[in-house]
Amino acid sequence: MFSVHTIDPAAQIHNVARGQILLRRGVNVSQVSYIESGRVALGVMEAGVMEHQIGVLEGPCWLDASSVVLNLPHLVDAVADSLLQLRHVSIGDFRQAIADMPVSAQAVLTDVAMAHRRQTEFAVSRLAKDAEARCAEWLLSHAHSGEQGVMAVELQQRKRSIAAQLGIAPETFSRVLRHLREQSLISGSGRVLNLVDPSALRSLAGV
Repeated sequence: MFSVHTIDPAAQIHNVARGQILLRRGVNVSQVSYIESGRVALGVMEAGVMEHQIGVLEGPCWLDASSVVLNLPHLVDAVADSLLQLRHVSIGDFRQAIADMPVSAQAVLTDVAMAHRRQTEFAVSRLAKDAEARCAEWLLSHAHSGEQGVMAVELQQRKRSIAAQLGIAPETFSRVLRHLREQSLISGSGRVLNLVDPSALRSLAGV
């Protein structure tokens, strides 16, 4: 795809602090952002917190240009995950640059944008599966027979890494584990979690 300098050579760099919201799901914007440097988290926010993260963008790259190409609302929320340097161009200038491209190039660009949007839709649809269900499924798939035949899971990774695999925030993962303990489905609070009621966990996971 064309560079930001091709569209607007005068586009200025804007410094954006970590934690600033850049895009909102279902909301159209008046400009397109180009990430010169830094990292952006993509996912679904709830109550101002990135509850479910589905991906990360590292600059230099465009920020969800596919939605602009297709003239559709953004599917995910985007939050600065580090200090960012952004350049902005107007939607009108961006679309004019597309209109100036050869018809064959426009067709390829539209196909790529559609493929990217379908992948994003699939990723978002995964979030429809409840966080507790995904955690229960993960626990069952990583369980082994412990002492006295009790199924147990040894947490060999940091909780942040496990949460990323599940597509949820670390805080959500910790909250789910606490809730499962309160329901007496698991026990233990260290590196080893005992599956007290595997059948109930299977029912929760839908497996």
